Amino acid sequence: MQVTRFTDARRYDAPKHFDMRSLRLQGFDASASKFAWVGISQFLPQGGAEMDSRPLEKIYVVLEGELAVILADGTSHILAALDICHIPGGEARAVRNDTNAVAIMLVVMPHPGQRP
Repeated sequence: MQVTRFTDARRYDAPKHFDMRSLRLQGFDASASKFAWVGISQFLPQGGAEMDSRPLEKIYVVLEGELAVILADGTSHILAALDICHIPGGEARAVRNDTNAVAIMLVVMPHPGQRP
């Protein structure tokens, strides 16, 4: 078993994100996990992620605050604490914190090269 203490988690930079800080909790350089990696994203007020699509699916779990997940067709879903969403591989999305409080989200994604 490998435990990652939050206080020991290492920062990583997520492409196309702004006013946000990420920590890797499992996978890649944080643990030997082969099937997925887990990160935590802390979005400052007005922070977010640009509209983008990736080939790998992802799961978002909002732990604190509120985040808007916007799809390419303009549909917006407001996720509050403990709300969760699945984004299929290839689906474009943007993320935005429209509040004046920090929002925290857990991100779970398969490792590149993994197939469902």
